[in-house]
Amino acid sequence: MPRGRYSLHDPHDHTPLADEHFHCAPGPSGWRYVSQLTTPSGEHAGSVDLALDELGRPIRLELHAASWQVRGAALDGVTWVRTDPTGTEATEGNVHAHAFTGTSPAFLVATARLLRLTPDASATRVRLVAFTDPVLAPRTLDQSWALMTRETHATDNGPLTVDEYQVTALDTGEQNAVHIAGDVILAAPGIELEDLESPPSTLA
Repeated sequence: MPRGRYSLHDPHDHTPLADEHFHCAPGPSGWRYVSQLTTPSGEHAGSVDLALDELGRPIRLELHAASWQVRGAALDGVTWVRTDPTGTEATEGNVHAHAFTGTSPAFLVATARLLRLTPDASATRVRLVAFTDPVLAPRTLDQSWALMTRETHATDNGPLTVDEYQVTALDTGEQNAVHIAGDVILAAPGIELEDLESPPSTLA
């Protein structure tokens, strides 16, 4: 069960945004990721709880940020309920999309697991619903994912396979590289892996 800490920063000016303390593990039905976020000053900033089925679809998502809350799942596309800080206003949304995304590294692992790309496959288009900080506002976006390289490195804990993806935002054309080993993000825009207490899990 990988456990560790990511630091999140603005990918453009590198302003520190948060630390994400996480643990994740494959389970009998798929994969689960749980994390707590803290501000650079150490205050609690939110949480992420994401569970995927064996095909990589989100069967449960729960996000908390700035007293806002989102609960969602793959249902007729993706469906979610967003609740305001007072708990009195709840709005439901539904979009014919494949999955969710956001600032958490969990969503990059989840998208890669959903697509299951191979190095010789062409780029694949995916529609996602992003929940943007700080109020978890939903936004539908389209991305293109391509698996550029797959390399295996020798480590003290055995071979480690690292996948490099090219992720393109189809509305702007911006391209970014994402490096994933098993269920851990090694490098991505705005994300640094600062601490890892155990090796990544191998996702079948």
